[in-house]
Amino acid sequence: MFHLEFYRTEEGKEPVSDFLDSLDGKMAAKLIGLMEILEEKGTELRMPYSEHLDDGIFELRCKLGSNITRALYFFYSGERVIVTNGFVKKRQKTPPGEIKLAKDRRLLDQTIWKIR
Repeated sequence: MFHLEFYRTEEGKEPVSDFLDSLDGKMAAKLIGLMEILEEKGTELRMPYSEHLDDGIFELRCKLGSNITRALYFFYSGERVIVTNGFVKKRQKTPPGEIKLAKDRRLLDQTIWKIR
């Protein structure tokens, strides 16, 4: 089993928690349920629930009716999963800015863990 964590800023904030709080209750519950599946399956989770985007960044894919949300994550140090950011999907492709944000947070997270 994998251990899922939310990215935490240096100030101790968790942007993914804030994102989940901003969602409709049913959508938040479904996305949290998918995160639990990700904890169980880890690197074996595939489409339609997970997709590799770029350079070790994956997206957790959640759809409820016509509403689509995504949570981006990466694997770190064995069996850790770090969820970096979430967003409501409005276009066909994942916005490049969201992927860049996930990569930037991965770099920051790995730097912080090396210091700890």
